[in-house]
Amino acid sequence: MCGIFVSQGEISSEQMDEVLQLLHHRGPDEGKAVVSGRVHLGHRRLSIIGLDDGIQPIHNQKKDRWIVCNGEIYNYAAIKEKLAGDVSFLTKSDSEVALKLVEHQGPEAIGQLDGMFAFFIADEQNDSFVVARDPLGIKPLYYGTDKEGNYVFSSELKAIEAFVEEASEFPHGHYFTPEEGFVCYRKIEAPAKEFSQTHLEEVFDSIQSTMIHAVEKRLLADVEVGVLLSGGLDSSLIAAIAAQKQQGDKPLKSFCVGAEGSADVMNARIVAQAIGTDHYEYIYTEEELIEAVSDVIYHLESYEPSLVRSAIPNYFVSKLAAEHVKVILSGEGADELFAGYAYMEKFQETAALNKEIIRILNTLHHVNLQRADRMSMAHSIELRVPFLDLEVVENALQIPAALKVHQKDRMEKWLLRKAFDGTLPEEVLWRKKAEFSEGSGALDLLDMHAENTISDQKFNQVKEEAPVEIRSKQEMFYYQIFRKHFPKEKMLNNVGKWATA
Repeated sequence: MCGIFVSQGEISSEQMDEVLQLLHHRGPDEGKAVVSGRVHLGHRRLSIIGLDDGIQPIHNQKKDRWIVCNGEIYNYAAIKEKLAGDVSFLTKSDSEVALKLVEHQGPEAIGQLDGMFAFFIADEQNDSFVVARDPLGIKPLYYGTDKEGNYVFSSELKAIEAFVEEASEFPHGHYFTPEEGFVCYRKIEAPAKEFSQTHLEEVFDSIQSTMIHAVEKRLLADVEVGVLLSGGLDSSLIAAIAAQKQQGDKPLKSFCVGAEGSADVMNARIVAQAIGTDHYEYIYTEEELIEAVSDVIYHLESYEPSLVRSAIPNYFVSKLAAEHVKVILSGEGADELFAGYAYMEKFQETAALNKEIIRILNTLHHVNLQRADRMSMAHSIELRVPFLDLEVVENALQIPAALKVHQKDRMEKWLLRKAFDGTLPEEVLWRKKAEFSEGSGALDLLDMHAENTISDQKFNQVKEEAPVEIRSKQEMFYYQIFRKHFPKEKMLNNVGKWATA
């Protein structure tokens, strides 16, 4: 996992050093900058695969093509094997596979990559470049143009805002070249077929096999991998599978945070004991939680209330995990795929439910996934999301709505629970869903703080003056901190919003 910065325009070595320092948290292991033709490439590296020789930017044999990449490509070994007869590799890095694939088969081959990634390939020979982002936008990427019209790209807004007139989020599932513009190489679509409602064992088997494979892929690393464990269904299933598939003699490490006596902490202990993880937890106080808000908003680059309050426990658990491992697995995505949200019960037809699932999957890049990336990278730790594996996504979309949607006699995510019946303790497997911020005890503390510190008069004044809609005192509390960190209004344009504050 890394931070990248690329500029077509002139940039001094001092400016590049400043930018890479802004991205230092994304890659504290090493940093490097090169100039290829008229393109300046900068990279901060968190070494996960190819520890000794994967420093970026990585070049080809002729040194006329260079790549900077943020993320992981899980099928890099298979692609490397296919290319082996025609291609010589200079490193063991998974990122080099993307460079070689595009170099030898063109940008249309990007669809072959299975992973989470955002990368830039400079093509000095043709005075061109290729930029791409993964199909769901798990890894971040922003772009803009400077006053001379030169393109600038970066992993985070804070590193790009000083160079561009306006910053925009790079669209997920697309690549860009100066010749073609934006090209969608892969998008999530409704399947042509679906499972039979009567063949439940087939559905259960498909959920199990795709999920187990997704977790196995994400255990690939040259460093230790751990799991976030909130004690809820989603993270507990990921932890249970990872504990079974973990290689080596050491037990899997699991991590949980929360307020004293919170449901997450209590349930995580039960799960950890049941599946045999080496479990770590951190109990935060109200004072620590409030103190962390400013740092959370700086790294999150958002003031969206639902995002901020759920990011704070993520911030603490990433900080805890970073003391022990470099890679962590998370349960993001299960509610979207398996109709875990209460409002989804209104989608009784499969086509309508899939349309809604695809819609919200396509919004994750600037809400849930932004939170996951920024809070883990704030502490220089890589977070991976097995539920958002494309095979898991495609399989879940083939399951009829009648088997997914909440019913009076069937709780949310019943299908997922039944598929892994016996894997977890009953009290965890059938625990009702709670938001991370709610289960961890963060929600009440933050709401109470905003109500106690912001008067009605102050709220109405800020609400009237703000260039954006302020929907609650809690949102105002976060918004004012956001503007202190990012006073330029162009930073407001990329803040993703949920329906309620």
